Amino acid sequence: MESVLSGRDTLAVMPTGSGKSAIYQVPALLMDGPTVVVSPLISLQRDQVEGLLGRRGGAGGAVQANSSQSEKARGAAFAALRAGAVEFFFLAPEQLAKPEVLDALALARPSLFVVDEAHCIASWGHDFRPEYLRLHSSIERLGHPTVLALTATASPPVREEILRRLRLRLPHEVVCGFDRPNLTFEVQAVREDEQRREAVVMRAMSEAKPGLVYTATRKSAERYAFDLAALGIDAAAYHAGMRAAEREDVHERFMHGRLDVVVATTAFGMGIDKSDVRFVLHAEVADSLDSYYQEVGRAGRDGGPALAALYYRPEDLGLRSFFASGRTDVDALRKVVTLVGHAGGPVGPLALAQEMDLSVPRVCGLVNLLEQAGALHVSPDGSITRICREISPPQAAAAAAEVAECHRRVDQSRVDMMRAYAETSDCRRQFLLAYFGETLGEPCGRCDTCAAGTAEQQLDADSSPYALQSRVSHAVWGVGVVMRYEGDRIVVLFEEVGYRTLSLEAVRARGLLQVAS
Repeated sequence: MESVLSGRDTLAVMPTGSGKSAIYQVPALLMDGPTVVVSPLISLQRDQVEGLLGRRGGAGGAVQANSSQSEKARGAAFAALRAGAVEFFFLAPEQLAKPEVLDALALARPSLFVVDEAHCIASWGHDFRPEYLRLHSSIERLGHPTVLALTATASPPVREEILRRLRLRLPHEVVCGFDRPNLTFEVQAVREDEQRREAVVMRAMSEAKPGLVYTATRKSAERYAFDLAALGIDAAAYHAGMRAAEREDVHERFMHGRLDVVVATTAFGMGIDKSDVRFVLHAEVADSLDSYYQEVGRAGRDGGPALAALYYRPEDLGLRSFFASGRTDVDALRKVVTLVGHAGGPVGPLALAQEMDLSVPRVCGLVNLLEQAGALHVSPDGSITRICREISPPQAAAAAAEVAECHRRVDQSRVDMMRAYAETSDCRRQFLLAYFGETLGEPCGRCDTCAAGTAEQQLDADSSPYALQSRVSHAVWGVGVVMRYEGDRIVVLFEEVGYRTLSLEAVRARGLLQVAS
């Protein structure tokens, strides 16, 4: 709060339930001008608005503007903003892609720009919701008010990407620790789908309620919910294929204690203020440990004991690897550069999307890659111009494709780390904390590997060849950070290729790693 009130851009990474919302809600009331809050989910926006209006006696006025509202309701929200009756204005990143929305916000002269669930910049921004990568343009269009990025879970590369994507100025980072001592971590290996389904259903039935079950597909969510309901459990599925009213009903029933179990794909639960979730079961592996820890963090927010269990089948990683290895459409990249170059001036993403017969998010994703490659420039109002005409469209497309390939390598390394977590015989809590850049001196005694007696004391940092969190360089993979030791292996996070696990014997014998200055 002191950092925000001093006008300094800030990134706060704090555990679930530690009061992240208060970090912007209190300073906002002490600063002149409204606060813009970018929030990824409509349900999350609604919960935050209701909390401000209800529990805090109005808190200076809070409104939301999103696609679920009628045109009249959105108009009323902007009218209240123009009248100066709003302190908190909640919206999704897609709304900021509209020039009229940015114009209205600019006239209101916001004093604080909040990016809630900021890890979405890394996990969703590349492809799924590329509007997240345009937030820096919106910030500049609004005169760069003080920026606050908030998340409960962000590994070192995700934190670095948040700072870079938002272009924060001299940012102050507050990282308050990732350990959740009240959570018990387990992984159960399964061989067949039927064995997994029975194990998950029986565990969800036997554990204290309420709880969450996460699945990789909509079909699986519906199947598990049906199986649980058949056993007399108040269970319901939740996924993007359902009608909005159905999702709303599931959300409300779960929040008010009228559902024992929600079986969901990954979107459900983000930012939900429900403290008494007693278990989170993953029927399939998550796409990364970042996502996994974010999802299990929804359990035990009241400080009471809670379970985080993963049901692991190695074949499931094939689906995650498939998503992490998507090919880049070089022809589409080349066409974007050509069309922008022939436009004779700035061109908007909507006009570009119509010319290419693609969706606006798809075009934004292509433009993001080309901007990172130095081929295009995106102005704060969203207009796109060609930077260097000496670089041909094929050359620009090839450079952008290499940027995408770098993203792919890092994403694949995250899948590999998910596999390593599921298959480790070391303390799972030590493994998770090391992934997020923290150390735990000895095995936790509160995970399945500790209970089985397989977790061993990690290599003493004083006797190790490289200190934890030290910077090292590799002849091929470049600069990296030492994350953890696994017996006779070392895990290094490289800036260009992600996580790599190396044999200490090979490192020593061949001089593979050098201490970086």
